[in-house]
Amino acid sequence: MNGFYKRYVKRLMDFILSLVAIIVLSPILLIVAIIVRVKLGGPVLFKQERPGLNEKIFMMYKFRSMTDQRDANGELLPDSVRLTKFGRILRSTSLDELPGLFNILKGDMSIVGPRPLLVQYLPLYNDHQKRRHEVRPGLSGLAQVSGRNAISWEDKFSFDVEYVEKISFIGDWRIIFLTIKKIFIREGINSETAATMESFRGNLRSEEK
Repeated sequence: MNGFYKRYVKRLMDFILSLVAIIVLSPILLIVAIIVRVKLGGPVLFKQERPGLNEKIFMMYKFRSMTDQRDANGELLPDSVRLTKFGRILRSTSLDELPGLFNILKGDMSIVGPRPLLVQYLPLYNDHQKRRHEVRPGLSGLAQVSGRNAISWEDKFSFDVEYVEKISFIGDWRIIFLTIKKIFIREGINSETAATMESFRGNLRSEEK
C-alpha cells in the first residue's frame, strides 16, 4: 500500500495541494513580495541550485530574507549580520518558504520529504546519507518536525533516511500537521551556535553506516 502511495498518489497529492495553496495564499504571496522589496530591496526571490530526486539539480525558490552586506574585500558578511529582524520573522513563520510551492507544482519538490541542501554537500555524504535523494526533497520533512535547525547534522540525516524507508500517506499528513504546529510555536529555527544552521563539513568518521 505504501509503495502504491509513493509511486502514484504522492505526486498527485503534491500537485493538487500546491496548486490550491498557491491560489488561496496568492494575496499573502503578493504582500510578502512587496514587503521584501521595500525592506530588503531586489531581487525579491532567492534562487539557488539544489539537488533533488536522484541528485538531479534544480533551481529552488524562496523569499529573500538576508541583505547583501559585504566587507571591505567584497565578501558577504556572516549570516548573523545579514539576517535582519524582518528576515528572522520571515524564517520563523516559514513565510520565506512559500515560493517553494511553485517548485512542488513543477515536480522538483514534494510537500513532505528531506529538505534540499546545498550542491556542495553532495561529495560529503556517506552511502547511508545519500539515500535522502531517493525521494523528492520536501518543503518540510521528518527532520524539520523533529528539531529543524536545533538538531545535529547526523540526527537530521538519520531522520531523512528514516522517512525514505517508512514513507506513507498517514506519515506525510502527520508531518504536515506537525509542521503547521511548529510554525505557530516557532520552534527549532536556529541552531545553538549559528543564526541558521552550521555548514555541513562532512563526516568525522570514514565508516559508512
